[in-house]
Amino acid sequence: MSNRIIAEIGSVHDGSFGNARKLIEESANAGADVVKFQLHIFNEESLLSAPNPPYFSDETRKDYFNRIAFTKKQWIDLKKISEDLGLDFLVSPFSIRAIEILEDIGVCEYKVASGEVSNLPLLEALSNTKKPVIISSGMSTWSELDDAIAIFRKNCEITILQCSSLYPCPNTNVGLNVIREMQKRYQLDVGLSDHTLGFSASVAAAAIGATTIEKHVTFSKAMYGSDACHSMEFNDFKLFCSMVRDVWTMNNCTVDKNNTNLYENTKKIFEKSVVASIDIEKNTIIDQSMMNFKKPADGISVSQYKGLIGKKLLVSVKKDHVFSIKDFYE
Repeated sequence: MSNRIIAEIGSVHDGSFGNARKLIEESANAGADVVKFQLHIFNEESLLSAPNPPYFSDETRKDYFNRIAFTKKQWIDLKKISEDLGLDFLVSPFSIRAIEILEDIGVCEYKVASGEVSNLPLLEALSNTKKPVIISSGMSTWSELDDAIAIFRKNCEITILQCSSLYPCPNTNVGLNVIREMQKRYQLDVGLSDHTLGFSASVAAAAIGATTIEKHVTFSKAMYGSDACHSMEFNDFKLFCSMVRDVWTMNNCTVDKNNTNLYENTKKIFEKSVVASIDIEKNTIIDQSMMNFKKPADGISVSQYKGLIGKKLLVSVKKDHVFSIKDFYE
């Protein structure tokens, strides 16, 4: 799979179709390749007693998920809006019923949220779709990831994302070492779901071979909801996308240090030639004291100066004369 940047919209739309549409458009304008949503159906995934995360307690889970839910037609429209803008449309289902709805609307790829990696029935249902999956590993042990990947190996193209389910994630918990270990352990495409508040983690991940980068986005960190305060605003996200792509370009373009054609003109400007340090008469035997080394490098390279020591001059030269092979007896 090619390198991709995922704009994680999640639930930051707060149930507004207009906001969701605009978030897709802004993601495209900023340089994302994929937009990602979440499909929550409260009665299919939570008990009334299920607690809220500590960073969002203004509504119960039931009230929140029911209020921000889209209709099937709205999901179809959001998928079309995304695809018309050249974006892949990705959704995390949190129940088997959510998978059924997403299959009905023709979603082409799925994301397994960090909290669902141990939900083996959900993974088995996703595997049966035979569609590509991206697995976020934020809460998982190696054993749990092994089990999840085993379910998908036969049927699905797999990308696995290192993730630390901390909101926000400090730099000390990004886990670049885990990306390297995943690459060795699974021989799959590996990326990063970045919950830090900055740029550095994703740039570093791209530099060590992460093929997919996911980042939460928002119009404003001041927006109401569960995700906005830990998300990236679009002015920053545009720069973020540019920086990650720059690193991917650097990784994909090899440089041959022996190919001096790249620097031919630069070498002439900045390197030096061997020149006469004094006026020298014809038939003089050259020693190092008669040489100086000056720009530009359009004569005998200073790197070859030792080869001139002991040679006899064929012609008389003035101080600062740029030596050439023709100045010497063979």
